[in-house]
Amino acid sequence: MRRAINLIWATVFVTSSLALLKAQDLSPRAYIITPLHSNAVTLTYSYYSGSVLFNGVAPITGATGTYSVPIFTYYHSFGMFGHSSNLNVAIPYGIGTFQGEVGSVNQQIYRSGLLDTTFRLSVNLMGGPAMQAREYSKWNQKTLLGVSLKVVAPNGQYDPTKLINWGGNRWAVKPEFGYSRRRGHVLIDAYAGVWFYTTNQRFYSPIGPQPQAEKPIGSFEGHLSYDVKPRLWFSLDGNFWFGGVTSLSGIENLATRQTSSRIGGTASLPLGKHQSLKFSYANGAYVRFGGNYQSVSAAWQYSWIGRRLR
Repeated sequence: MRRAINLIWATVFVTSSLALLKAQDLSPRAYIITPLHSNAVTLTYSYYSGSVLFNGVAPITGATGTYSVPIFTYYHSFGMFGHSSNLNVAIPYGIGTFQGEVGSVNQQIYRSGLLDTTFRLSVNLMGGPAMQAREYSKWNQKTLLGVSLKVVAPNGQYDPTKLINWGGNRWAVKPEFGYSRRRGHVLIDAYAGVWFYTTNQRFYSPIGPQPQAEKPIGSFEGHLSYDVKPRLWFSLDGNFWFGGVTSLSGIENLATRQTSSRIGGTASLPLGKHQSLKFSYANGAYVRFGGNYQSVSAAWQYSWIGRRLR
């Protein structure tokens, strides 16, 4: 019986770490504004490799994962009550293998499928009014304050009879406050937000699906970047998150509280007027338990300014 209970909690940790890994990606310049009717399509390829840490609360050793996540993203800016705003939609797909030793038996699984789709609405509160392209070209950023709401929809691949799933089978919502300050070529960004989760009513367990709940996760993120010239920039990135105690069928496990951070770097390179490339690397700086992964990503972006529909 105890082994079955440990396996249930191990499942909580593995599944939560997969969902959290994308949720805690580093995103420099998230509150920078663009001219009205700006559009961008981005194709990103991210590669993750590392271990899953159970901190002694589950009988699994040597747990590792290696997987890639191609992502299609669409961005559109618009005005909301005179403030610069934008909507961002990201559709990821995961391909990878996970392995570990349970007792003395080595086990490995392969998964391929859609991850949950992410929607993000951002609105500038101060320092960045909605501007046409001509007006924007004469504008110089100083201090920006903004808010955003990120929603993760439960449309990813999910099967309650499987131990590992790409989808979370629950809604996730993150309200966030953002700050951005430019001083010459230097840009400082800082964000603070909280993740809230609905209950997964059909979470995997050896004795049949059970409801799984997770408490909110607070997060902080910071970036220090330098502009060499327009659209050619480099940044140092870091974040920290805490909370997220999980429970199964109302039974809470305090050992699942997360206290983790990641650090990394990003480089953006222009390719002509409409295209650019972005490269990033991140690694776990401190991981109490969950996914202690290295990640490398490359993204191609095509951007343009459209016309207002009449």
